[in-house]
Amino acid sequence: MLDLKFIRNNPDKVKEAVKNKNEKVNVDEILELDAKRRDLTFEGDNLKNKRNEISKEVGKLKKAGKDASSLMEEVKGISDKIKIIDEQIKEIDEKLSKLLLWVPNVPHHSVPIGKDETANKVVKEWGEKKEFSFKPKDHLELGEMLGILDMKRASKISGSGFAMFTGLGARLERALINFMIDVHIEKHGYEEIFPPFLVNRQTMTGTGQLPKLDEDMYCIEFDDLFLIPTAEVPMTNIYSGEILDVKDLPIYKVAYTPCFRREAGSYGKETRGLTRVHQFDKVEMVKFTLPETSYEEHEKLLQNAEEILQMLGLPYHVKILCTGDLSFAGAKCYDIEVWAPGVQKYLEVSSCSNFEDFQARRANIRFKRDRESKPEFVHTLNASGLALPRTVIAILETCQQPDGSIVIPEVLREYMKTSKISLK
Repeated sequence: MLDLKFIRNNPDKVKEAVKNKNEKVNVDEILELDAKRRDLTFEGDNLKNKRNEISKEVGKLKKAGKDASSLMEEVKGISDKIKIIDEQIKEIDEKLSKLLLWVPNVPHHSVPIGKDETANKVVKEWGEKKEFSFKPKDHLELGEMLGILDMKRASKISGSGFAMFTGLGARLERALINFMIDVHIEKHGYEEIFPPFLVNRQTMTGTGQLPKLDEDMYCIEFDDLFLIPTAEVPMTNIYSGEILDVKDLPIYKVAYTPCFRREAGSYGKETRGLTRVHQFDKVEMVKFTLPETSYEEHEKLLQNAEEILQMLGLPYHVKILCTGDLSFAGAKCYDIEVWAPGVQKYLEVSSCSNFEDFQARRANIRFKRDRESKPEFVHTLNASGLALPRTVIAILETCQQPDGSIVIPEVLREYMKTSKISLK
C-alpha cells in the first residue's frame, strides 16, 4: 500500500505507475476524497474548538447562577454538526481504504518501461545448453515412460491441472526440497519455517494477493480461509502488526510449502505436463530489511536462488521485468528462467522481488532504530528458491540419456540414494 501522503504529494508519479503497470485505479478520485476529508477535518476541528469555548462560558454562567440555556442549545447544535461531519469522515475513510488497496506499487527507477513481457530484458546468462546426439524427449514423455509421473490418475483424483509423482519421481521431488532448504539454511543463513498452509483474509491482503488476485485464489468459503498461493503469504505476515528491533534486521526466512493457484487467467496458455499446474511444491525465501539496504539485499537474494541452479548444473538466464509485467505489489523483480531442452523453452523457476515498504504498510510491519525514534516500515523481499515443477522439467529433460534414463545431478545423489532413474 502506498502512503496517502505520498500519493497526495506525487500524483503524477503514481498515475504514471498505474499506467505503466496496466492498472485502472482512479487516482483523481482518491485525491478528491482526500481533499474533502481534510476540509471536513478542518471544519470539524474549528467546530470542536468553538464548542469548547462556549462550554467554558456555560460553566461560568452556571457557576454565577445565571441562565445558560441559549448557549447550551448552541452547544447541542454544534455537537450535532460535529456528529454529521464525523460520520462523513468515517464514510470517506472507508472509501479511501478500499481504493488504496487497488493502487499498485511504484516501480523502481531502474525498471524498464514496457507494456508486457516482450519488453523484459535479459541481464545475465549462465551455463551451456547441452548438445544431444539424439532428439531429446519432453518431461511428460520421459516421466510416463519411466513410471515416475502419473498425470492421468492425478486428473482422475482431482481434475485437470494436477500432477502425481510416483516412486523415484516422488523421491526426486523430496530430494530437491531437502537439498534447497539445506543450502539456504547452511550456506545462505536463512531460518527454516514450517508455516500454516491456510491463511485468513487479512493475511492475504497484507501481501497484496487480495483484493487484486481474488479470482486466482482457492477460498474455503465456510471458514473464509485461503489455500496459500506461495509461502510468501504466511511468512511475510509472521511479523504483521509488530515493531521489530533494528538489531534484528535483516531477517531471513525460508520455507517449503505446497502452493495452490486456480490459474484463472491462464486459459489457452501452455498446460502440458508440469508446466502450469494448480498445486505445486516450492521453496520460498523471504527477507525483512532496512530501507537503505533492501536493494543490496535484493541482489544477494537473486544470487541465493541462482546458486541452486548452478549447483544442479542447469543453464539459465535472468530477466529484469518491465513495468507491464511487474507484479501489482512489486517495485522491482528479476525472473530466473531455466532452459528445458525437451520443450525448447526457458521456463520461469523463480521471481525475485523487492516490494520496498508496500507490503509492510498493508501488514503494518515496522521497526525502531532506537528507543526515542518513531517506528518506520521495513522493506520486504522474496524469491522462489526454487519452484519445483519446472526445475523437475529441466532436470528430466537436461539429464536424459539416449535410452530415456535420467542421470541424477551429483548434488542430489545423497538425497536420492541413487545416481540414476532407469527404465523398469
